[in-house]
Amino acid sequence: MEKVRSSAGLLHTKSPLRRTWFNRVFAVTYLIPICALMYHHCHNIITSTDQLTKRNTIIFLVADSILAFMWITRQAFRISPIRRQVFPENLTEDEREYPALDVFVCTADPYKEPPIGVVNTVLSLMAYDYPREKLSVYVSDDGGSQLTLFALMEAAEFAKHWLPYCKKHDILDRSPEAYFTLQTNFGFPETGAAAKYDQIKVMYERMKLRINEVVDRGSIHGYVTDEEVLRTFAIWHNTPGFTPKNHPTVIQIIMESASEKDESGDRMPNLVYVSREKKKSTPHNYKAGALNVLLRVSATMTNAPLVLTQDCDMFSNDPKTPLRALCYFMDPGMDPNLALVQFPQIFHGINKDDIYNAELREMLVNNILGMDGLLGPPYMGSGGFFRRQALFGTPVSHIPPQPSEISPRHVINKSMHSAEILALAHHVGGCNFEVQTEWGSEMGFRYGSLVEDFNTGYRMQCQGWRSVFCNPMRPAFLGSSPITLHDVLNQSKRWSMGLLDIIFSRYNPLFFGVRFMNPLQAFCFGHYALWPILSIPLIIYSSLPQLALIDPSRAIFPKATDPWLFFLYVFLFLGSYAQHLLEYVTFGSTAKRWWNSQRVWMMRSLSSFPFALIEYILERWGLSSFGFNVTSKVLDSEQSKRNAECIFEFGVPSPLFVPINVAAIINLWAFLHGIKQVITGNEIFGDVFVQMFLAGFGVLNCWPIYEAMLLRTDKGKMPLKMTFVSTFLAWLVYLISSSAF
Repeated sequence: MEKVRSSAGLLHTKSPLRRTWFNRVFAVTYLIPICALMYHHCHNIITSTDQLTKRNTIIFLVADSILAFMWITRQAFRISPIRRQVFPENLTEDEREYPALDVFVCTADPYKEPPIGVVNTVLSLMAYDYPREKLSVYVSDDGGSQLTLFALMEAAEFAKHWLPYCKKHDILDRSPEAYFTLQTNFGFPETGAAAKYDQIKVMYERMKLRINEVVDRGSIHGYVTDEEVLRTFAIWHNTPGFTPKNHPTVIQIIMESASEKDESGDRMPNLVYVSREKKKSTPHNYKAGALNVLLRVSATMTNAPLVLTQDCDMFSNDPKTPLRALCYFMDPGMDPNLALVQFPQIFHGINKDDIYNAELREMLVNNILGMDGLLGPPYMGSGGFFRRQALFGTPVSHIPPQPSEISPRHVINKSMHSAEILALAHHVGGCNFEVQTEWGSEMGFRYGSLVEDFNTGYRMQCQGWRSVFCNPMRPAFLGSSPITLHDVLNQSKRWSMGLLDIIFSRYNPLFFGVRFMNPLQAFCFGHYALWPILSIPLIIYSSLPQLALIDPSRAIFPKATDPWLFFLYVFLFLGSYAQHLLEYVTFGSTAKRWWNSQRVWMMRSLSSFPFALIEYILERWGLSSFGFNVTSKVLDSEQSKRNAECIFEFGVPSPLFVPINVAAIINLWAFLHGIKQVITGNEIFGDVFVQMFLAGFGVLNCWPIYEAMLLRTDKGKMPLKMTFVSTFLAWLVYLISSSAF
C-alpha cells in the first residue's frame, strides 16, 4: 500500500483494497463449479432420451449461462479496486491560478422538480469556496417555465446575503433548506451572530413562500407588479403558442459577476437561465441535448476550462468540492488524458433499512472503485467535473467546433450582456444548430441513448480519455431518491431502455469497446449494458421450479440424496450471496440493507427489465414511442411517513406491479402445496427440497407484496385491481405450463 502524508505536499494518493487477492482467489474457485454445472447441463441434453427432461435442461442451461456470463463480467470490477485520497490543503494559495469553473444544472418540469428545490441546489453551488469571479452557474430549464426563472431571480437576491453569511461562519451545509432543517441549538461566538441567523432564516422563508405561491398560481402575472421584472418574462406572452415543447430560445443573464456585489461588497458568481429552442418536429435528445446547449451557450459567455454537471435535486454538501477536483486536474503528475473527476451520488432521506435500495451502493460505489483501478469510473450524470477540452475530440485530435467562438480555446473578452454575445448565445441554443454537425456523436455529450451519462463516459474512454473517482468522507453532493416502488421500477425501466440502445448499437462494449480500451474495462461497461437480460434467468427461476412443484410428476431439480449435484447448487447459491453480503458489510452497510438490495434487484429483474425489453422491441418495430419521464421530486406527506417507517409504497394501479405479483402468488402457492404434499406423504422431502427452498426463498422476498395485497388498509397498499389481475394471470400461467409440460 502506498502511504503518503498530507505534509509531503502531494495532492492525492491511491491504494489497492485489502481484499483484492481474496476476490481473485474466490473468482477462480467459483469458476470451477460453474463449469461443472455447464457440463452437467450439456451432458443431460446429449444423453437424455426424455423430451420433457431435455426441454427443461435447455431452459435452465439458458438461464445458468446468462447468470454465469453476468458473473464473469462482474469479476472485472473486483480485479483491481482502489481507494483515492486528496489533500486540498496542498493546493497553491494563489487563487489566481485556479481555472474558471462553469456549473450546469438541469431541470425539466417545475411541477415534478419544484423550483424551490432547484433554487437550493443553485444556491449551494454558488456558495462554493471558490473565487467567485471564476464561478458561473448555468441553469437549463427544459420545461421552458417562467416559474423556474422567477425562482432563480428570487434566489439571486437572497444569494447576496446567503453567500457572505456562509463564508463568515464557515457553514458546511450551504443548501439553505438543509441548513435550516438541520440547525438546532446553534451557538455563535461572534456578537450579533444569532440575530443574523434569524434574519437570514426569515429572508429564506419569505423567498420560499413567494416561490411556492407563484408555482401554485401557475403564473407570475397578477403576483408580480414591477414593470421591469415583467419585461423579463415578456417572451412567454409575446410568442404565440409558447409551450414547453414549442418555443424560441430564452436566455436571461440574472447576475454577471463583473457588476454584481453581495452585501459585503464582494463579487457574485455569474448566474444564467437558459431554455433552449424547442420544436415538435425537431428531436431534442433529452438531457444530453440540454447539456450540449449549455456547453455552447457557456462557451460564448465564460468558456471555463472546467465544467461541472449537476442534477437539480443534487445539492452541494461540501463547499470544498471544486478544490478536491483540482487535486487531480492541477497535479502535474496526473495522466494528461484525464477528462473527468466523478463524485459519487449519495442520497438523503433514505429510511434506515433502505427498502428500495435507493443508495445503490453496489452500482454507485463498490463497482466504481473497481473501475477506478482500471481506466476510471463512468460518468454518472451528476457530480462530474469535466475538462471542457475533452468534450471536443480525442486526446490527440481536437475537433474544432463552428463557429470558432465556442471552441474551448477561445478567449472571452466581452461582457455577457453585449449584443454580440447574446446574439451568438441564442444562435447556438437553436434547435437546428446541430444539424449536419458532429454534436452528440463525436463532440459534446453523446446522443443515441436515454442513459446519456453512461453513453458519454463510455464513448470518451473509447477515445482515450481517462477518469478518476473521488469519494471523500463527507459526501460532495446529496440528492433525493424515489420513495415509491413505482418510481423505483419506472426509473429502472428507463435506465434499461437506454442500456439496450447501447448494447444493440455499433458501440456495444463487448465488440466495439474491447478494441479501444482495456478488455476488463469493456467487461465492466458490458455488465451494466446487459442488465436487462437478467430478466430471463430470474423469470425462469421464479416460476418453472415452482410450477413443477405444484405438479408432482415434474421434478426438475436434483434430489438432496444426490450429493454431487445438490452441493454444487448449494455452493453456487451460498458462495454468490456470501460474497455479496461481505462486500456490503465491509463497505459500511448493514445486513438488512443488503437483504433489501437483493430483494429490489429481483423486483427490477422481474418487472423493469422485461418491460424494458418488450418496449424496446416495440419501439424498434415502430409500434411504440418511449419518452423521457422525469422522476417526480414532489413529496407527499403520507408517502414520506410510510417511507420513514420502512413500509413499501404501491398505491397506483401500475402494470409494473403485475409480474412481481404473479411471481409472488405462484411462489406462495407452490410453497404451501409442497408443504401439504410432504405432510400427507405424497412427496419425499429430500426429493423436492431444492424446489421448496426456491419457493420459500421467493415467499420470504415477496412478503411486503403479500402484506400490500391482503393485510394493509392504507393508501399505499396494492390496488385491488392489480391483485385480481395478477391472480388471474398466475392461474393462466399454471394452466399453460400444465399443458406445455
